[in-house]
Amino acid sequence: MTDIGPVADEDVWDSIDRLHAWLDAHRAHGGREGLLLRVLKLSEEVGEVAQAVIGATGQNPRKGTTHTWDDVRSELCDVVITALVALRTLAPDAREVFTAHLAGVTERSLGSVGNGSTPRA
Repeated sequence: MTDIGPVADEDVWDSIDRLHAWLDAHRAHGGREGLLLRVLKLSEEVGEVAQAVIGATGQNPRKGTTHTWDDVRSELCDVVITALVALRTLAPDAREVFTAHLAGVTERSLGSVGNGSTPRA
């Protein structure tokens, strides 16, 4: 693996665009099927988070502790990356779509927390 160094926040979307282009160039299926498979990849990654949590907590008595919390963090990062690439696949303006959605969720959830109000659940 090539060490490209840390990715600055402003470079996240550039990386997502490059990953999206690379995946598109190497996809086995196109069209609607390719889109569905890209979105389904997210479920696979979420399953890997679950596997890592089970492994980090030693919940499988047959296997014992097989993962660390660093593994869980890495798998969560894979979920985020996969979700952003899937969003980029659906929306060429993914950065704007995500930013607007995050602002809406933040406002809906936190409201005006700075004025002493209690965040909404």
